[in-house]
Amino acid sequence: MVVDMPLIKRGIPRGMAGDSRGATAVEFALLAPVFFTMLFGIWDIGQMVYASAALRGAVEQVARSTTLESGDTTAADNQIKAAISSVLPGVVVITSRLSYNDFTNIGQPEPWNDSNHSGTCDNGEAYTDQNANGRWDSDVGVSGNGNANDIIMYTVYADYSPIFKIPFAPGTWNTRRLSAVTIRKNQPYANQGTYSSAARSCT
Repeated sequence: MVVDMPLIKRGIPRGMAGDSRGATAVEFALLAPVFFTMLFGIWDIGQMVYASAALRGAVEQVARSTTLESGDTTAADNQIKAAISSVLPGVVVITSRLSYNDFTNIGQPEPWNDSNHSGTCDNGEAYTDQNANGRWDSDVGVSGNGNANDIIMYTVYADYSPIFKIPFAPGTWNTRRLSAVTIRKNQPYANQGTYSSAARSCT
């Protein structure tokens, strides 16, 4: 009789040497974490990409409707939330509007005499209070939907928690923010206002 000494030495009974039962379960247990991580990652990215596109589309559509004199900004903001809520349940929508007299004024500071070259208005430097709010602003934009012919920069933020939380990656479960910005010119339904020319000094 021939005895399989290597199997005996390893403590493996001869009847189990070729038994592969349960191998599939072991392989699945090893591969499942990788598989589900990739699957949830794909769903997560897909949701984010789709929501971003939906947000931009809604913002563009709403921005056009609010360039009219009869434009209702509250209704427009609610329309955006309704459009994005189906994609991002529980989303928090934050909107802001800044109005400018001209495209060239967007993001520009009120004119000032930067005598000390500090990049900000201080130490009694003179400036022109164009938006008439009594202080120097690094952005001359005025909050709100502006007047006829004004340029409106409409910014929308959408804060949401991901539905498809990627397994083993809790750092990706935090609240995220999507944003969309569009710039539109109000219709000429009246004469456009002008900037103030009041001279003031920074403290």
